[in-house]
Amino acid sequence: MLTDEERLALVNNKVSRSRETWKETEGIIESGYWYAAANRMYYACYYMASALLLKDGYSARTHSGIIGLFGQHYVKTGIVPSELGKFYSQLFELRQSGDYDDWKVVTSADVLPLVPLANKFLDTIESIILKSNDV
Repeated sequence: MLTDEERLALVNNKVSRSRETWKETEGIIESGYWYAAANRMYYACYYMASALLLKDGYSARTHSGIIGLFGQHYVKTGIVPSELGKFYSQLFELRQSGDYDDWKVVTSADVLPLVPLANKFLDTIESIILKSNDV
């Protein structure tokens, strides 16, 4: 069991890691590495969603578990817009197929339209985290 201080430190670390990973993503996009861009974009969002869940005392052991808890506690309750919940699930699918499906080709057409949604996702979730009195 984490102390409040440990949980806060871990939440802050995940937010920082999310933002650092997003900066990596932007550089990878500039270089045109679309598989890597999809992967890092997903992980930037994953770290931020994980931080939010941790802040509120939720944990999951799998990526699908994180997505499920995120949907259950934040999207279905209206805290996070449904468009961002759908985006996060779609981004997970793109990352999965890009990483593990030998037949999937990830191109700029797959990645570039997601950039504004990723920015909105990260900003929205970070804002929710920062509104808490604990963080």
